Amino acid sequence: MGNIALTDVIPQDSLERQLYFIEKCKTYVADLQEKLGRPLTCCTQTFGCQMNARDSEKLLGILTEIGYVPVETEEADLVLYNTCTVRENANLRVYGRLGHLNGLKKKNPHMIIALCGCMMQETQVVEKIKQSYRFVDIMFGTFNIFKLAELLYSRWTQEDQIIDIWDSTKEVVEELPTMRKYPFKSGVNIMYGCNNFCSYCIVPYVRGREKSREPKEIIMEIERLVKDGVKEVMLLGQNVNSYGKNLSVPVTFAELLQEVEKIDGLERIRFMTPHPKDLSDDLIDVMSKSKKICNHVHLPVQSGSSRLLKLMNRNYTKEHYLELVDKIRSKMPDVSLTTDIIVGFPGETEEDHEELMEFVDEMEFDRLGVFTYSAEEDTPAATMPDQIPEELKEERRDEIMELQQEISYDKGTDRIGQELLVMIEGKVADESAYIGRTYGDAPKVDGYIFVQTGELLMTGDFAKVRVTGALEYDLIGELADEYTE
Repeated sequence: MGNIALTDVIPQDSLERQLYFIEKCKTYVADLQEKLGRPLTCCTQTFGCQMNARDSEKLLGILTEIGYVPVETEEADLVLYNTCTVRENANLRVYGRLGHLNGLKKKNPHMIIALCGCMMQETQVVEKIKQSYRFVDIMFGTFNIFKLAELLYSRWTQEDQIIDIWDSTKEVVEELPTMRKYPFKSGVNIMYGCNNFCSYCIVPYVRGREKSREPKEIIMEIERLVKDGVKEVMLLGQNVNSYGKNLSVPVTFAELLQEVEKIDGLERIRFMTPHPKDLSDDLIDVMSKSKKICNHVHLPVQSGSSRLLKLMNRNYTKEHYLELVDKIRSKMPDVSLTTDIIVGFPGETEEDHEELMEFVDEMEFDRLGVFTYSAEEDTPAATMPDQIPEELKEERRDEIMELQQEISYDKGTDRIGQELLVMIEGKVADESAYIGRTYGDAPKVDGYIFVQTGELLMTGDFAKVRVTGALEYDLIGELADEYTE
């Protein structure tokens, strides 16, 4: 952290301004801790996607820099929820948790409750919290998470509910403190927002239009991470294929990957999430030739019906998707191909569902995520006719999952005898086994390989593992040679 003079003149530069308020907060926290005779604690909870998880690392970094001690329990002096609004259940979970926090706050007069993220970008949500959850201290959205220190200081000095929701921003402030959850892997934001406007999706409304970071900023961040022990990075964006289009000097995502690959000490590169309509031949070529980019493509198809894809405003057909997969698999025969599917979209017929079942059976995805359609207010799909009953959605989801379980198990069984390079992520409690990930296992999304061994393995290192068995989505293995890293 740089030295910021605490004068009466608040800096106007966004980064310097926040560094200024971090220093102001440090003084406040130190004084309060001395008064209470104990450290102040904070608890952050993340709902939603990997971009939210990365945002939460930044939020926690700011909190620890100003003097809070992170804890797992919500019985803390500050509780922050980084919210998601992609599905209705995410909203309901937050409302349910807030009721619990109200009771905790009555016992701790110093407690601060803060809400941020996608959910806060919805006007009706903010109004509901203002009316029904007045004990919430701070609300801010997706565009100004970097302002946490300033908002905290405002709450302490004004002693009133702070609401700071932006409709959009051109600013990207990345140079603030970050506390990574894992020392050996990290997400890296390469862009923000989305221009696709799928008819069911609220993301473009709550995350804004696409904004790409400059390549040199991304490279410098990854270089710093590698120096700090990171071996695997995941490049994050709502649609990484669109990266660089809005830069003053346009850069393609494939070109960015080539630059990232040059970083010494970086061993694995992943990305999340591409859009089928934008996935280029250049990207496939770069991946197929790379020694660092994982041969793993998470390519959300959402539906097996071209008619429904049109209603979803996905801008590709089933046939286009099939052609794209053929290209990927011909260039990368060992590719791990995963996808997302929405069942129960408005107007989905039994014939559409059967077509989807046949599609999943034909494609033999390594894994897939199935989500029942959830109507998001202010999206076109929410007012479409022929909405599907919840029970039918769940039936269709279960049928897809049962089919995919069989496929995933069969593909796992086919891997028995193969030797794979595995990143060790932790130890299984009370067992002589470790949890690891192959090139085809994205963090928090895909499965694991359980490595059975009596040797001492180190988290974050790599080991060559021979596959000895398969579960529905996971693999079982043993060390294939002497562990050296």
